[in-house]
This record gives sequence, structure tokens and C-alpha cells, in this order.
Amino acid sequence: MCEQRGRILLLTLDGAETRNSIGPEVYPVLQTHIVNAEQAPDIGAIVLTGANGFFSSGGNVNALKASGAATLSEATGNTDKLNALILSVTHSSIPIIAAVEGGAAGAGFSLCLACDMIVASEDAHFTAAYVRVGLSPDGGATHFLTRALPRQLVSEICMLGRPVAAPRLHAAGLINSCCPAGKALGVSIELANGITAGPPQATRNIKELIRIAASNDLAGQLAIEASAINRARFGDEAAEGLSAFLEKRKANFRRRL
Repeated sequence: MCEQRGRILLLTLDGAETRNSIGPEVYPVLQTHIVNAEQAPDIGAIVLTGANGFFSSGGNVNALKASGAATLSEATGNTDKLNALILSVTHSSIPIIAAVEGGAAGAGFSLCLACDMIVASEDAHFTAAYVRVGLSPDGGATHFLTRALPRQLVSEICMLGRPVAAPRLHAAGLINSCCPAGKALGVSIELANGITAGPPQATRNIKELIRIAASNDLAGQLAIEASAINRARFGDEAAEGLSAFLEKRKANFRRRL
């Protein structure tokens, strides 16, 4: 489901019978919504959530079992679609927040990890259970986890495949906010409203700087940061932000659009 709330695009995974499982039929739909949002000047943030009190159970196990009879080319095509979705999340210039109730597993967990922020209910669990069915993680799970958590914890998550409680991952820094059950979407909307109240271009620049930082050495990142901030100095957003600071008032970046 796709719904616009002010300057926030709300995308909801909805499949009650399979706990919002996702697969090749869902990946391109989500990707299209995210890519199209890039061309919508009135969208400043995306919130991704799941219906029915659960984020996503990941890949449908019955479908995964049936795919064993498919060709390698067909199986590769399915993972290519997942990879394209993950890249659309990370490469989107729009900040994306995952609002998680209940839990996220498998590709659903990977989808959360690709987002810029994660809000989860205190009773939510995150699971990379691939090993329990003889598989290894996909959707960038090992990429994101090893950049956010100690290797030993990543090994536990991926090698044992046991659910990990949201409060533990919050304490480890993977989750931005742990909230009471039923409040994840509301907290995520509040965060998204905070983002959309800020300077749109500066926010997009920040997301891009964060995305590429891990692949650059210090000298390279310093040069990219310098280029970005020096270009921004001459823009409307900086003019409004700096004037508001000196005049001791709240900046109004919307009037500059």
C-alpha cells in the first residue's frame, strides 16, 4: 500500500496470510514507488512499515522450496530483483525510515538494514534464519551488519539464525529508537516530520555523504565534503539557515522552495 501524508510517503507491506512476506512480485513494486518518489518535489521522507502488527517475515518459505526446481538463471533473476530493491533504498536521495512492529526476518531484515533509520517496538525481533534452512544471507545483510555491529555479534546472528530482541540491537546502536508496542509507526512519522522540516538539499547531500563514506579514505572524503559544503554556501538553504541563526529565529526552509 502507498499513501502520502503531507511530505511523507508511507509504504506498507500487506500480506496477512504470510506475515507480509516479500518476493519477486513485491520487490519491483516497492522499487518503483521509491524511484518515483525521487521525482516528486513534495516528498521529503519515506516510512516503510508492515501491516497487521508485523514488518515482514522475509521470503515465503513455500516459494523458496518450490524455487529448488527452478533453473539457476531463474533463481538468480529473483535475487537480482531483491538486490535492485536494496540498491534503490540505499541510493535514493530521500531518507527512508523502517517502522518495525512484531519483527523482521530474512529479506525483511535486510530491507530494514538498508534504510537510513530503524524504529522498532520493544517486543520486536530481528532474525537472519537462513542457516536454519541451509542457506546463507542475501539482500546485503552481511554488508550492513558488519558495518554496524561487532563481528562476533554478526556471527551469532547469521550462524545461529536465532531471533535477536530489538532492545539488544538498540543498545548495540543498530536501532535508532525502541518504543512501546503499537507506537513504531507514530515515532517514525515524528522522525520523518523532523527530517522534512529541514533543508531538503542539505539532507540529501548528507545521505549521500554517509553512503559513500565507508568506501573512501579520509583524504577522499574530506575533499568530497569540502566540495559539498562550499557549493551549499551559495544556495538558498544556507542563506535562510544562516540568517535564521543570526536573527535568533527558527529557519523556514519551505519558503525557499
